[in-house]
Amino acid sequence: MAVEDDGCLWTIYGEGGGCTLEVTGEASGVWIPLHGSLQVHSSGLNQPVHAGEVLVTEHDNHARAVGHASGRWLVLLGGKRVWKWLLMLASASETQLLPEMHEADRELRRAAIAVVRATQPLELAGAVHAVTDKIATLQAPMYMAIARCPGRTWAKQRWVFLRLQRVRNYIAACCNRNLDNKALALMAHFSPCYFLRTFKAVYLETPHAYLLDQRLKRAKRMLHTSGLAITEVALASGFENRSVFSRTFRQRFGITAQETRRRVTGLAMAE
Repeated sequence: MAVEDDGCLWTIYGEGGGCTLEVTGEASGVWIPLHGSLQVHSSGLNQPVHAGEVLVTEHDNHARAVGHASGRWLVLLGGKRVWKWLLMLASASETQLLPEMHEADRELRRAAIAVVRATQPLELAGAVHAVTDKIATLQAPMYMAIARCPGRTWAKQRWVFLRLQRVRNYIAACCNRNLDNKALALMAHFSPCYFLRTFKAVYLETPHAYLLDQRLKRAKRMLHTSGLAITEVALASGFENRSVFSRTFRQRFGITAQETRRRVTGLAMAE
């Protein structure tokens, strides 16, 4: 489907494994899994989005989403004009969506379900505004990150932020790979020293700290959703070996990976 910057918002519901959406045109999107997960390819990244998450994608001339088995999902798609209007109504400081993966709380998921179930125009409009209000709230901390970027004007600071944010999203999507600051700096078109200094100033943590955080989150999710052995989870999450993973996991979550797996297994058996 082709999305134009004509002031219209597309609300699309997908269901079932293999359900695929191809989008062309300069569109930003809000992707919300209602059950299961989907894979979204946009801005050169292939990102899994799970229930309990919401992915915001920036303007891109092509996006592709594929639903997984038993998955149900909603996406809101539109050009700059409609998102500017919706975000202004939500009293957002920024009038364009910023690319990021957010946690989707129960209120946001209920608003998304209301969009899917709406049968009348006013009912649909109210549900859409409820979703965009939640998205504006989720994105508010990112405005403070923009303010920490170097630059004499907001436009310049936003330009720097978007470069850093694309690299940050790449780290999150590819945390299982071996990533180094030099390669990441090259992606942002910054020198390694400038990239490291600016990233830390903007996000209040180093790229390595963020990478480690994403690896741990990925591993924890895999412990809950996959049948992989602990060593396999460690390697699939980007850790050097099981020993390093186990130590780091316990330091972060206060519980061992083995105990986490036992609790998940116990809950499944109880059900």
